[in-house]
Amino acid sequence: MATEEELPEAAAAPAPAGGGGGDDAEMPDAAVPSGSHSDSSDSDSDDEAATAAAELRIQALEKTLQEQPLDYETHVQCLRKAGNIEKLRVAREEMNKYFPLTPKMWQEWAKDEISLSSSEESFGDIEKIYGHGVQEYLSIKLWRDYLDYVEEHDHSVSQCTPSGLSKMRNLFESAITAGGLHVTEGSKLWAAYREYEMAILITIADANDEEREKQVQRIRMLFHRQLSVPLADMESTLAEYKSWEAEQGNANDPGADFDGVPSNVVSAYKKANDMYNERKQYEDQLSNAGTFEGDKLQQFMYIKFEEASGDPARVQVLYERAVSELPVSSDIWMGYTSYLDRTLKVPSVVRSVYYRATRNCTWVGELWVHYLLSLERIRASEEELQHVFERAIQCTFSTIQEYFNIYLTRVHGLRRRISDGLDFQLIRQTLTDAAEFLSSQLSTKELLRLYAYWAKLELSLGKDLSAARGVWENAIKKSGSVFEVWEQYILMEIKMDHVHEARSLYKRCYSKRFAGSGSEEICYSWIRFEEENGTLDDYDLAVKKVTPRLKELMTFKSQEEAKVEAYPNLNDNSNANDSSQKRKPSNNKQQPPAKKRKENPPKSTMPSDDQGSNVQSGHSGAVTDVEVGGASREKVMASIEMKVDSDSRTGKSSSNEPKPSFYNDNCTVFVSNIDLKANEDDLRRFFSDIGGATAIRLLRDRFTKKSRGLAYVDFLDNKHLEAAIKKNKQKLLGKKVSIARSDPSKGKKSREAGQTSQDNLPPSGGDDAKATGSSGPDNEVPKGDAKTIGKNTLFAPRALVKPLGWTNKDEKKPDVAGELKSNEEFRNLLLKK
Repeated sequence: MATEEELPEAAAAPAPAGGGGGDDAEMPDAAVPSGSHSDSSDSDSDDEAATAAAELRIQALEKTLQEQPLDYETHVQCLRKAGNIEKLRVAREEMNKYFPLTPKMWQEWAKDEISLSSSEESFGDIEKIYGHGVQEYLSIKLWRDYLDYVEEHDHSVSQCTPSGLSKMRNLFESAITAGGLHVTEGSKLWAAYREYEMAILITIADANDEEREKQVQRIRMLFHRQLSVPLADMESTLAEYKSWEAEQGNANDPGADFDGVPSNVVSAYKKANDMYNERKQYEDQLSNAGTFEGDKLQQFMYIKFEEASGDPARVQVLYERAVSELPVSSDIWMGYTSYLDRTLKVPSVVRSVYYRATRNCTWVGELWVHYLLSLERIRASEEELQHVFERAIQCTFSTIQEYFNIYLTRVHGLRRRISDGLDFQLIRQTLTDAAEFLSSQLSTKELLRLYAYWAKLELSLGKDLSAARGVWENAIKKSGSVFEVWEQYILMEIKMDHVHEARSLYKRCYSKRFAGSGSEEICYSWIRFEEENGTLDDYDLAVKKVTPRLKELMTFKSQEEAKVEAYPNLNDNSNANDSSQKRKPSNNKQQPPAKKRKENPPKSTMPSDDQGSNVQSGHSGAVTDVEVGGASREKVMASIEMKVDSDSRTGKSSSNEPKPSFYNDNCTVFVSNIDLKANEDDLRRFFSDIGGATAIRLLRDRFTKKSRGLAYVDFLDNKHLEAAIKKNKQKLLGKKVSIARSDPSKGKKSREAGQTSQDNLPPSGGDDAKATGSSGPDNEVPKGDAKTIGKNTLFAPRALVKPLGWTNKDEKKPDVAGELKSNEEFRNLLLKK
């Protein structure tokens, strides 16, 4: 928010027509000195050129505002450049649609309108300007201007008609409510109120005694009310009160503080004076605080003192002073709204404060979440809630989590109010929009939460099983290589006792490639499922299916362990490029191989529990490496020999697999919600006005090769990057696109940890390992492409543990005599597990 010094001054009156001014403009031709005609022509040409240039600048600013209506700085520049009152009015109205104006801007606006016309027709419009101004920020000066304007220009007020008197008194009471408790400036409002009532007393001097006494009593009560409020300079107010009472014939001793003052007023005065003295140190700190926001914010900790005193009205006024001084401090707005939710709970006040808070701090997602919850508490209409929600999702937030929280808050509110007659289609549409807008950028944990909640609502509220299954099928299309997606889908079917459907899902996914221990867990989960729900034939079939797969996974693990033994120093320099790690001097001592393996795990190992899955498994009892190691050393070595021999015959080598390319995204934007018809050329034209685009990566479906509506665009530097981000919510091919800065740091760690292990993990072995009756892309995962969309990256690797009985001595003399004799032996081992 610009400071008052940075805001535009009041627009000057238009210059006389013709561009000339001063005495020379009125001189007759004969009196014009020689050469002045050419000078005047040059001056006129310069003025016209300057006017034309200013007009072009204003048009450019107006065009920018049409494209980016939430650009605050452009609004301020437009106000500064507007050369006439009419354009200035339009610019102010347009700016106030999106942003609150400062008290100084409201004062300038009112003064400009008054300078144009002071007729009765314009009175209503100017009164509205003042009324809007005092609602946005607390300003004693603006309130005084407002009161003076109405008192001078409202005929019913100036003529002291009953309606005029009532209107003016109501306006003064509103001013006292808003700022009468302002410790340092509130007395100005009280003084203005008394002066108005005293002026009325003078006008009714000839009235009957009863009416005059009534007015005297009204003024006396104003004095009494003010003397009970802790304000600055209370002594002078007391002296003025005693002087006024003397004028009314109530003699008192000016030298005695409380002579002639009622005892109840004295008691209230002393209490108020003590309260003022307690607050004086805080007020002094505020008046001496520097211009830096941090200094002022620190001094407004004075609010905590007021909250402890327990007077909500005083706390509210202090918060209003704070937001007037620091309008874009999200901490103050969060504190203010939270206090109202806890303590005051007045619907009109709560609604007004939240509205202003979200206009000042549009980028704070938590404020929008609390706004929606507060409206629900005060039983706002569905139309109002929908309007606030739509405003919220149009804002720009720093993280995708903030958008996610707003969508969830909206869905929670709709669910709670479904009994009020709301249509379930509202919930379904909101969740559909959330999935479309957020799924490419959410983490796996958040994505699973969204789909699980959606499926649950389809079952419980929508009563539509096919729709719930459709939710999970859609999730599988987007994130089919994530174990937890399948796990949650199967769990839903099991909870509903749909044994056949759950079995079909196991058949579809048991041979898939999952990160970490997911490939093993799904196999053992299927066996447990058949033990608890299936017939003996079902159980035997499951064992027959998973046995070759588990053998293959065990062989792979054993092979990876052998690589660790063969290349113990593979990752000694893995942290060489990490600037946060300092190289330690070597002591030239040889470390034991086991210690080296622990400190330097190779990147090609299976995923580790140290980093873990973002979502806890719904089943326990997944096989660990120690359990797999229950087989003898001879069996494990035999498996390695068989695998290596098989690879040598078929010519397979994992070292020949191409490594995927990654972009560092240091100067990149992520563009979502792109029209599916758009291509790279359309995106290039979209960003052509800002320039600097070096590469465009439009994400496409790996099977259909059609656009997914997402893209990454690289730029030369941060200047072009910031310009690209400002194009957020602009339309491309008639559809608003979302543009945010790409943050590579959030996905880099998981890519490095999980990509290699999953690329090397075997998909499945043999025809026996494929699910019966399963088809489609869910059963075929391209090698090296197991990651999910957006931030749904791989899970972290599980730590390797040597099989029981394995020693370094055994490594030197491998014994392959323990080769597995048959699948039956492996099955017996499995059943023993």
